[in-house]
This record gives sequence, structure tokens and C-alpha cells, in this order.
Amino acid sequence: MSRSVELPSAVPVMPLPGVLLFPNALLPLHIFEPRFRDMLEHALNADRMLCVALARPERHHWRTSDDFFHISTVGLIRACVGRGDGTSDLILQGIRRVKFTGFEQEAPFPIARLQPLKTRTKRTVETDALAAKVLEFYARLRGSGHELSEKLARFVGEMADPEMLADLLASTFINDVARRQQLLEELDLNQRLRLLIQYLREEGGSAAA
Repeated sequence: MSRSVELPSAVPVMPLPGVLLFPNALLPLHIFEPRFRDMLEHALNADRMLCVALARPERHHWRTSDDFFHISTVGLIRACVGRGDGTSDLILQGIRRVKFTGFEQEAPFPIARLQPLKTRTKRTVETDALAAKVLEFYARLRGSGHELSEKLARFVGEMADPEMLADLLASTFINDVARRQQLLEELDLNQRLRLLIQYLREEGGSAAA
């Protein structure tokens, strides 16, 4: 799904505290700051794509590109509803991991040049075994209040794509933002699955014991 979308060379970036986007996941956003209203208009008039970048926790307010992480996910605006007060609600779908290689502008909102990132591990027997372990944790965590949509839950149950499985469960069940960023940045799929298993065990508590 996401791999078939052609990425532009540069997209606007929305740095946010505590928020990041994974490939294939959906993220609802409420746009109200004037600079981000401009960013949204820019995106809608171009490729309908933008990146949500995690603001560094030690920076209370981002001012420059040094204040947020440079590995992110390009998102496609799937739906956007404008309000009478100038704000907007949108649904962003994660497309692909990217690295920011430079910035065409930093104000009033950043526009980053992109380098697509590819997962390195080819699917092996170990990959399938790790994915099966992740599915075990998912089965135990389903009642914890973070449900996937029926369509995604059906896909997860079929374990069609271990990489998509890892990203969807990281997006849904991992709460610690530093761990989420680490999972986003890990390009070795087997290592990403190992980390996800560790974090599901630690964050899931008794439900994942």
C-alpha cells in the first residue's frame, strides 16, 4: 500500500511534542496554530503530504530544526475538514520512513528535503518466529483499551507482513515516546521486532506477562 506512493523531494514538517507517526498507521490531527494552518494549505496545494516530527523532549518549544528528530514518517492527508474558525481536522496516513537531509525553509514552518529509508532485513524463519511472538502479545493486549480497527485487526491476525505488523502494534500499544522513536529509527526488521517484544512485555505489565 504505502510502498507504491511516490514521494516528493521535500515536504512540510509539523514538529509536535510526544507525537509521531508510523508507516500505515492513521493519526488524527487538529490544526489551529497560524503557522500550521499555512503548512496545511501548502500541503493541500502540493502533494497532500507532510511529516510529523517528534520534538525533542528536552526542548520545551521548538524554534529551529535542531529541536526535533530528523527521522520521521511521511504522511498522506486522507481526509481534511475545515472549520468556520479557520481550524482544521485531518486524518494522516503514514506512508514511509524518511530522513531529513536538509531544509528548504525553517519558518514559518519547516520544509524538509527527504531521503527515503528502507528496512534492511530480508524475511527469514527468525523474522516469522519473532512476528509470531509479537502476535502472542497482541492477543493478550487486545482488551487493554487500544483496539485496532476491524480491518487492521483482521490483517494483523493473518500476519501477512511482519514489518507492517511491527509498525501498527508499535503505533497502537507502545506509550513511551522515546521507545516509539527508537522503533521508528530501527531499520533492521528483526531487531525492531525484538525491541517491540521487549517493550510490549515491559509496558503491558500483567496483561503481557
